[in-house]
Amino acid sequence: MTEISSTTACQTVITTFEMTPGTCADLLEALQSAYEQVIRNQPGFISAAIHVNDAHTRIANYSQ
Repeated sequence: MTEISSTTACQTVITTFEMTPGTCADLLEALQSAYEQVIRNQPGFISAAIHVNDAHTRIANYSQ
C-alpha cells in the first residue's frame, strides 16, 4: 500500500490529469495498463494508486 509521509525513505511522484468525462476511461485504462505491464516491473517500484473524481474530469496518480 502506498503511504505518503515525511518519514518515508523513498520518493513519491504525484501526477494529476485534467480531461473531459468522455476521455477519462481511455486515460484510466492507459495508466492501468502502463502500471501492470511496465512500471511495476521497474527496479525500486513500491506501489501506486490511481484516483478518479466523481465528475470524471480529473485523475490523480501517485507512485513510489
